[in-house]
Amino acid sequence: MTTSKASPTPNIGRDRVRVDGPLKVTGTAPYAYEKAVENPLYLYPLTATIARGKVNNIDASAAEALAGVQLVLTHQNAPRLYVKVDTALYILQNNEIHYRGQYIGAVVADSPEVARHAASLVRLDYDEQPHDAEFRLGHPETFTPKRVNAAKPADSKKGDVEAALATAAHTLDQEYTTPNEHHNPIEPHPIIAIWHEDAGLLPTATRLTLHDSNQGPAFNMLLLPPLLGLLPTQIEILSPYVGGSFGTKGMPHSHMVLAILAAKKLAGRPVKYALTRQQMFKTTGFRPESWQRVRLAADSRGQLTAIAHDAVAPTARLKHFIEQTATPMRTMYAAPNRESSHRGVPLDIAPASFMRAPGEFTGMFALETAMDELAEACGLDPIEFRIRNEPVVDPEDDKPFSTRNLVACLREGAGAFGWDKRQAAGTRQDGEWRYGLGVAAATYPDQHLFHTFARIRFEGGRYKVELQAADIGTGAWTILGQIAADALGVDIGLIDMEIGRSDLPFAMAAGGSMGTYTWGSSIMVAAVKFRDKYGTNPPEGASVRAAGHRPKDFKKFSRHTFGAHFAEVKVSAVTGEVRVTRMLGVYAAGKIINPRTANSQFIGGMTMGISAALHEESYLDPRFGHVVNGDFAGYHIAAHADIADVRALWIDEFDPYFGPTGAKGIGEVSIVGVPAAIGNAIYNATGKRLRDLPFTPDKLLGA
Repeated sequence: MTTSKASPTPNIGRDRVRVDGPLKVTGTAPYAYEKAVENPLYLYPLTATIARGKVNNIDASAAEALAGVQLVLTHQNAPRLYVKVDTALYILQNNEIHYRGQYIGAVVADSPEVARHAASLVRLDYDEQPHDAEFRLGHPETFTPKRVNAAKPADSKKGDVEAALATAAHTLDQEYTTPNEHHNPIEPHPIIAIWHEDAGLLPTATRLTLHDSNQGPAFNMLLLPPLLGLLPTQIEILSPYVGGSFGTKGMPHSHMVLAILAAKKLAGRPVKYALTRQQMFKTTGFRPESWQRVRLAADSRGQLTAIAHDAVAPTARLKHFIEQTATPMRTMYAAPNRESSHRGVPLDIAPASFMRAPGEFTGMFALETAMDELAEACGLDPIEFRIRNEPVVDPEDDKPFSTRNLVACLREGAGAFGWDKRQAAGTRQDGEWRYGLGVAAATYPDQHLFHTFARIRFEGGRYKVELQAADIGTGAWTILGQIAADALGVDIGLIDMEIGRSDLPFAMAAGGSMGTYTWGSSIMVAAVKFRDKYGTNPPEGASVRAAGHRPKDFKKFSRHTFGAHFAEVKVSAVTGEVRVTRMLGVYAAGKIINPRTANSQFIGGMTMGISAALHEESYLDPRFGHVVNGDFAGYHIAAHADIADVRALWIDEFDPYFGPTGAKGIGEVSIVGVPAAIGNAIYNATGKRLRDLPFTPDKLLGA
């Protein structure tokens, strides 16, 4: 095989098996906690058992006397942190407690068993203070944030909503709620921290090595160096394989800092810590609950004249995070009068974080349920109602859409799903089971933040393609090689991908559904630069580095992925049990790089959406400030038996304004409309409208 051999067939758009598949199914993929290190120590945390107050006294004598214990770490002996870049990461610097489950120390020992036992021997005395962990409307400290997640303005207003509502032929004014939900990837958060005592003072000498499971090192490398008083060049982070994330591994969490502080005290010894499933319900983020009000007005023809969407959600006092819940409404449907708002309620709870499709997931549940309700009031088919209110340009900023094929998704999905067989609400029954069909639209925006870089090197007759990308189960190991092979014009067998390390060229984290089109852009630009410089027969050691780019006028367009979800459910008239018998997602997601991995992402998102619709809810007890069902015994997720016929289709399109690959994001749009489609199907089956997630039997029997 020669270096100039051209690829016999294009790789982009081709169904290719995941290159990391054999390693994962044989158990030989090296995950972070499994990294072989010399003479490791093991950490078990001390966590607060009150929701607010101070640590008065710590008696660690019994723990320290236990054979094998190397360190009891508390605020009394922890190394100092420097710049407070993130209040949630600034741990063990004083005795204050901001939420139940907060790290207040750790035991490090020769084995995990000894560390855990020793932690149980530490005696803590608290100065407990009154706390407030109950989310409620009308809270006296409710505030208006300047911005919500993704840097979106908290409020928006066009026209006169009140006047339109007062004169409309049809109106809707309803409230909707979503619960707290927790990420539960198969691989819990692990960390191995090594503080190198012999690194010296050179700015390029590695002082800290982290074996971590993350969505890319970008945010870790942004936040950790100033926090720790190090230069970025003095930290290395390695995360080649990740066992799922859904947002929870996108940003550094306090368990990383806990392990780093312990490693600094025990310089030269690797400190290992893998969170238990229960600990992940305390400190690694979650999707916050929401209360939403949607008001719609339409004329006699079913044309919307007003849309108003208001959202209220809790946020931690320690660190504010408020989802952009009401922002999808700004893009979805045409109406001359429009309002949206976000309000936050500060509580003594753990900080929330982004979870798959933050904001769009919660907000589209309310909006798409409301659209179904108003379609019913107007006497229109739900699909026809949406199509009648399809905007020509973005209703918020009047920009043209780069591509918008939502109508095609709705129409193609209707044909493939058998929408014409849908019957009137509550009329289709077989024994105890009532059947119904539902639909919901989905959208997710372009989240482009920074340019991504890539490097291409030629060594030993092979092309090494390097960047800080991460494969969190999305297929990045595979699809980036496909993009590189086509861009270089060589057989894919000549491509070696290198991702998952902080010493590689900067790349955005795998979040916001922007990985493929940002990473792919940098690879394509680097490939053109490489060929321009070295031709088709490059010399040994040839290397280039380049940044991705888009057309100069890309900001002139409104850029979004769109889709439509169709659900069939059966509901037991006896028990209230809901089963999703069929689900179809149809997406307009730009160029599909690999049909196999894309299909996996689409089906995975719909599966997660079914789980949220039917099961998931974290119960936070406001009396004590903790999640009472913080494990798989109490926090229910979908099992194989819950997932029946789930299929994905997509529209053929190419969007250059996301980047030269023509691809858009797909990981999050696939979950956005799922709960609303299921809820709308439940209404069609039973005639009962559910406006609160999840759709558990008690809500149907009591409706």
